[in-house]
Amino acid sequence: MGAVEQSKVESETLTDFVRVMGKNTVPVQSFHEANDRRARIKLDPEKAKNGLGQLVLTLVKVIHELLELQAIRRIDSGSLMDEEIENIGMTLMKQAEEIDRLRKEFNLEEEDLNIDLGPLGKLL
Repeated sequence: MGAVEQSKVESETLTDFVRVMGKNTVPVQSFHEANDRRARIKLDPEKAKNGLGQLVLTLVKVIHELLELQAIRRIDSGSLMDEEIENIGMTLMKQAEEIDRLRKEFNLEEEDLNIDLGPLGKLL
């Protein structure tokens, strides 16, 4: 069996790499201009706050829904007394109200908490 020959590209700069990669790629000048535009990140503190709020509220909502499912399972299995069922129901209702209040505080819509996970689909 013969050894597989691999080509190796060595370059000092990214410009050299782009040139070597072929003639059908983006022109070097355009490549650098695009990178310069991307390098200038405009940070908006309000958007960062809402992005973090969206992430945290999404996680809280997922946990809340898991707690609801667990409560339903326990109710269906008959392992809870009437008083416990009432307490769980009130707690879950208050949690849902607080999640909704915080969602409004961050100016988020209900669908904003349903993050798209790409190939996996929507979270909620």
